[in-house]
Amino acid sequence: MIQFSSSKAAFGRHETFPLRFGWLTKGYRAWCENPEVFGQDDPTVVLGVGKNMVTAIRYWLEAAQIVEAAQPNGFTPTVIGRLLFSDSVGLDPFLEDDATLWLIHWLIASNPSDATAFYWFFNRYHKPEFTSNELAGALADFVRESLKSRAAETTLKHDINVLLRMYGPPERIKGAPIEEGLDSPMTTLGLLQRAGDGKHFMARVSERRRLPIAAFGYAIMDVMESLDQRSVSVERLLRADIQFAAPGSVFRLTEDGLVTKLEELVRWLPGVLELRETAGIHQLYQLEACSKYDVIAKHYVGTRLEKAA
Repeated sequence: MIQFSSSKAAFGRHETFPLRFGWLTKGYRAWCENPEVFGQDDPTVVLGVGKNMVTAIRYWLEAAQIVEAAQPNGFTPTVIGRLLFSDSVGLDPFLEDDATLWLIHWLIASNPSDATAFYWFFNRYHKPEFTSNELAGALADFVRESLKSRAAETTLKHDINVLLRMYGPPERIKGAPIEEGLDSPMTTLGLLQRAGDGKHFMARVSERRRLPIAAFGYAIMDVMESLDQRSVSVERLLRADIQFAAPGSVFRLTEDGLVTKLEELVRWLPGVLELRETAGIHQLYQLEACSKYDVIAKHYVGTRLEKAA
């Protein structure tokens, strides 16, 4: 998980394109075949998309923490990137498992450096109903009050439009190009709904019973590893602080929903985690060593065994 810094922010690097089905796989595989693919003269031929989309694919690889910047001008795969997408050990390179989509969502929304608007919306903005203009205004306030850098009003509006298109139900526009109707995989998560008037959006908290325990568990362990703590309060897991994202905020969980998921996680990882209540305060304790990558591996290996049985 990436710590928020007032001096590190990014807006508008997606070229107004939301993340699309297949882009992470396509970009990662193309890089594996040729690490210079994004810097060469013909990446549009290799990737089969337009120039602006090439830039967008590279951006989403970084925003989703599948790759990270490396000197001098390239990047290198992250551990989670290799686990999910590599030819040798790729656990779900084609995003066929719901847990992978929720995991990608966590990786984007917990990345304030490369996906600042997305981090802000899921961790700092808590109104359950809003319009696009209200969101853009609130984001501008956040930039002015919390960041050292500045961003143009138009750029911030583009970020909000991309966020709403990426997570909200698709709006079919008659006469629009077919590719503009291609949904982002994030729409399937149901984190944003469109109100009846078509102008308002809703992002309400719920119990998220369909949230896969593996993606939730990865986020929990990510928080504990980032805080370098063997215990963490339920309150800290429910609401983001000024430094790090929180699973409760990113997954839009109610407090009861979060506690229910934590109890499920404790059962899924017996002997590893324990939920205790002391003086009315719920705390999650880590009893044995277990990394966020162990959590992901446990899920995908178990899933493969179930399918083979």
